[in-house]
Amino acid sequence: MEKALTKVSSLKVGSGWISKKAKQDFSTITEDLSSISSTIEGKAKWVFNKFKGKTQKPLPELLRDFNLPAGIFPENIICYEFDESRSKLIVYMSSPCEVCFKDSNILRYNNRVKATLSKGKLTGIDGMKTKGLMWVKVTSINVESYKSDKVWFSASGVKKCRPKDAYDMPRDGVRVEEF
Repeated sequence: MEKALTKVSSLKVGSGWISKKAKQDFSTITEDLSSISSTIEGKAKWVFNKFKGKTQKPLPELLRDFNLPAGIFPENIICYEFDESRSKLIVYMSSPCEVCFKDSNILRYNNRVKATLSKGKLTGIDGMKTKGLMWVKVTSINVESYKSDKVWFSASGVKKCRPKDAYDMPRDGVRVEEF
């Protein structure tokens, strides 16, 4: 009788572990499919705009036009969308990644970063973090004037000043497992 109860309880523990593992695997698969879906969506919009004859300038050039450093996004983006009428910018990457800059600042990007782009400002940022003592969400990036040699990063209510020349050139993003 005791052996039968031991076997039944070990089966319950084993099936609980299998169920938990299955949920984790399913969650990972769902995240991968979501990433692939947003990548395909971004590329499809880019191809559609090409067929319509709309050519986009490279993202670094667009950022310079708005008085922002060209390298605040990684070099290896897939594409971007910019809605001039609403000033909405969406940048697509194949996977979450991070970039370490010349000033030792580390920025981490989700596979899709959304923000509002205006002269000298990138505000309402969703999908970007910076490393301090822990990862914190970057909410805005500002350059005070065209001649300014400083970039201001706002993260969780704290503003941090950085040298603008550390962000002049786009750098390769290094793939990370999770945002």
